[in-house]
Amino acid sequence: MERCRPLGYILRRLACFHSDAPPPASCNGPQAAIDLSGPLTLRRAFRFPLQTALSRRELVTGGWLLLLPFVGWLLNMGHRIAMVRAMHEGRSPWPAWRRWRAQLRHGLITWLGMVMYYAPSLGLGALTWGTGSIVAAAAAGVLFVLATVAIPGYMTHYCRRLDPTEIFNPVKALRRCIEGGRAYWHAWAIASCALALSLLGLLALGVGFLWTSVWFWQVAGYSFAHVFTQPFAAPARTSGPPGAASAPALTRSCS
Repeated sequence: MERCRPLGYILRRLACFHSDAPPPASCNGPQAAIDLSGPLTLRRAFRFPLQTALSRRELVTGGWLLLLPFVGWLLNMGHRIAMVRAMHEGRSPWPAWRRWRAQLRHGLITWLGMVMYYAPSLGLGALTWGTGSIVAAAAAGVLFVLATVAIPGYMTHYCRRLDPTEIFNPVKALRRCIEGGRAYWHAWAIASCALALSLLGLLALGVGFLWTSVWFWQVAGYSFAHVFTQPFAAPARTSGPPGAASAPALTRSCS
């Protein structure tokens, strides 16, 4: 009987990956000890992607997928969307490698948003290159910073409702960032530290960055998801045994 357990496990995982229906209980991973209900700290954020064997396996999978040019990056983006969405719904963020076509679609949508946000600054940058205009260079820099600041705001809110208007409305995205207040910049500080640390992966013949970059993006996803959980009443899961009821998040007005 023990010899049959691995085969059964594989069959259940395949069912989870390819089903478009909501995942059954057998697809849910163990409850995360570090979730959105606790405080957002550097230590918790850094440990979040590494806290369970399942989360570590998913991180490794994401790194291998980056060997697929562009498609692997889109899949990893979709994986983070699924992971954050699960946390906002009070579910375990893992396993999140399921519904590959949907993850590819969500990754493509968010990538198109990035293209739209960065296009003005890149266009002005090209103009600067051709003309040497200082005004164009300054404007390109300002627009680049605004685009970078806005992207985590629209990403997190897209995860909650999968509403493309959260992405393709720059004014709405920037308003979300302002509503995040000081907590939003706290998340940015954590994400920036994770980005700097992830560069150490380049020391492993460059290929180590495949996995350290996935770790960085998951740290960033967790950090920004944490910022917008309480202000917008997204449910946060409390620590406890698997199957425990989700506790409603504390709310504060952002209007």
